[in-house]
Amino acid sequence: MALQFYGKDPNCPGNNCPAVFRDEATGDIYLQGETVTDPTILARLSQDCGLADSESVVKLPARMAEMIMEACRAGAVVR
Repeated sequence: MALQFYGKDPNCPGNNCPAVFRDEATGDIYLQGETVTDPTILARLSQDCGLADSESVVKLPARMAEMIMEACRAGAVVR
């Protein structure tokens, strides 16, 4: 697996920061961030899409939107 690093939260000091990665072979996006544990938020998210035991919700700052989009565009299939 070759993960390409797209960036981390620019306002985060140190190395334990939210980050964005993309698997070059599959195009899958990996997001590292704060695990959401707030039951109110999880209940609201579950209204639209259930959360499996093997899944988790990760929160990333809005200021990371561009690096997330960059990772997504890199894996886009052009038809």
